[in-house]
Amino acid sequence: MRSFACFHCGQLLFFENSHCLRCGAALGFVPSRLELCAVDFVRGSSYRVAGCAEGQLYRRCARAQLAACNWLVEDGQAELCESCRLTELAPTLRHDGDLAAFAKAEAAKRRLVYQLLDLRLPIVSREQDEKLGLSFVLGFRSEAEPFMTGHINGVISMDLTECDNVHRERLRAEFGEPYRTLLGHFRHEIGHYYWNVLVLNTPEHARFREHFGDERANYAAALERNYQGPQSGDWSQQHVSAYAASHPWEDWAETFAHYLHIRDTLQTAAHFGLHVSPSAPTIPPAGGKLSARATEEIAQRDFGAVIAEWLPLTYAFNAANRSMGKEDLYPFVLAPKVIEKLGFVHELVRDVGDIQRVAQEANALRTRRSSELLMVPTLRVGDDAPQPTSNGKASAA
Repeated sequence: MRSFACFHCGQLLFFENSHCLRCGAALGFVPSRLELCAVDFVRGSSYRVAGCAEGQLYRRCARAQLAACNWLVEDGQAELCESCRLTELAPTLRHDGDLAAFAKAEAAKRRLVYQLLDLRLPIVSREQDEKLGLSFVLGFRSEAEPFMTGHINGVISMDLTECDNVHRERLRAEFGEPYRTLLGHFRHEIGHYYWNVLVLNTPEHARFREHFGDERANYAAALERNYQGPQSGDWSQQHVSAYAASHPWEDWAETFAHYLHIRDTLQTAAHFGLHVSPSAPTIPPAGGKLSARATEEIAQRDFGAVIAEWLPLTYAFNAANRSMGKEDLYPFVLAPKVIEKLGFVHELVRDVGDIQRVAQEANALRTRRSSELLMVPTLRVGDDAPQPTSNGKASAA
């Protein structure tokens, strides 16, 4: 996540803010800019980004109250923002606790959508593709109505009981997981979606099987074996988590989610200027180097360079957490095989991002040229220019 500052007073802003806590300025996130902007009221329900006197007009998302959404939509366009419109089915909100859970889940989803936009990963909605488009279905699990977190053909379902910190922590301990968060759930399930987009029926499918195995293995049987208890063998040398060892699809989804964790945290570290440089000569736990400065220029790098930045930061993060009496912020060990898989994901994300970037730049250029053409004055009869005659030949009027 990038860092943001108030246009009016320079106060540090956070992604979820809707008002500056220092000067009180109204704020709104503009997806096309990927910026949290101070906005000035214009008229009715319309705003303009502060400092842009003739700029685009915006309105707040229609779920500003229901989902505590601070994203903006262009005036005259859809009522819902780019994130909220992906939620195909919202739950029946029976009491305040339900409303709070829904808003909490949507806040995590906005962080996910922000990162997908930032990485230029394609987002095809259900409106654009009725069969395989992306959408989210949010609901509550109960004895009368079973509801599970999962993904099928572009539809991501999220069990909102996961918004209850006590419930989620109990499940984390029960399943022996080192990490379990709402954002982590969303990143895992979006990994399944992007397997269909980046791998299925592409030239990369064979390489996927080289790294992750053959996804044609019986999926239901694999999950049943996983939930029966720990399997024999050391999964940590091949997989990022125990669950990843259950089936190639889950291995991909866990690895993809982990890649998003790394990219987002590195971006945050870069925007806060974090630099790791121990005062005493130290050998890091995994070898390599212990000093690193987080930078934004990682998208085009070999993944080895990304890991070289990442690991030293994790040592510092974990040490800081322990100083506060907390568990490690990053409770993972990345074996060489896991780093290879992360590198494969990195290549796919980088390449599709490059394609999207070129397409976006071409569209912007066409739009700019069209605007310039509209501004060129047209010749009128009587101007000092040749005019067509009735026989189609030009003559000087």
